[in-house]
Amino acid sequence: MFFFKGKALPLIFGTSKLAGFAGTSVAAVKYLSKTKVIFRAIFPAILFAIPCAYFGAMAVKGINEKTLKPIIIVLFSLVAIYTFFNKNFGVSKKAKEISGKKQIILSALTGLIIGFYDGFFGPGTGSFLVFIYVVLFGFEFLQASAHAKLVNAVTNIAALCLFISHGDVDFYVAIPVAIMNIGGSLLGTSLAIKKGSGFIRVFFIIVVTAFIIKMTVDLFTS
Repeated sequence: MFFFKGKALPLIFGTSKLAGFAGTSVAAVKYLSKTKVIFRAIFPAILFAIPCAYFGAMAVKGINEKTLKPIIIVLFSLVAIYTFFNKNFGVSKKAKEISGKKQIILSALTGLIIGFYDGFFGPGTGSFLVFIYVVLFGFEFLQASAHAKLVNAVTNIAALCLFISHGDVDFYVAIPVAIMNIGGSLLGTSLAIKKGSGFIRVFFIIVVTAFIIKMTVDLFTS
C-alpha cells in the first residue's frame, strides 16, 4: 500500500487483508446465490485452510519479502502463459469425472497450500484458487471463481484474527479501502455472472499480467 511505504510488513498485510476481506466476502455471497456450488470441493479446503492461514500469518513475522517475490513472479508467469496459450482453458467444461472421494482429497490439499500462502503472503490468492479449481476440478471460470471466493473469504478470517489481535491493522486506512473494495466486487461479480467464463478468462489473464508487472516493479524499486 502507498500509505504504508516503509512500514512493517505485518501492518501492511493486516490492513490489506481487512480491506480485501470486505470485497471477497460480498462477492462470495453473491456468487453463492447465483452459481451452482459443489460443497465437497469447498468444505475440506476451508477446514484445512483456516489453521494453515493462521500459521502462515504467524510466519510473516520472519519473512524476507525480496526472497519471496521472485518465486511468486515466476509462478504467476507460468499461470499466465498456460492460460493464454490454452484457448479453451476454463471456458468449455472438461469431460472430467471426479469421484466424490477424490474431490474431497483435492479440496483438502488445496486448503493446505492456499491457506498457508494466503496467511503468509496473500496477494494473488484468489487467482491461484481459480486456476486450481479449473485445472484440478475441471470447472469453468465462472464456477471456479465462485468456489475460490468462498474459500478465500474464510481464509481471510483466520489470518485477520491474528493481525487484529496483534494490532497489525490500521482501521483508518482499511475501512475506506474496504468500502471501495465492496463496490468494485459487486460490479465485478455482476459482470462475471452476466458475461460468463469467456469474459472471466480474458479478465483473469489481464489481472495476472498486471500483478506480475507490479510485483516486478516493486522488486526492482524497493
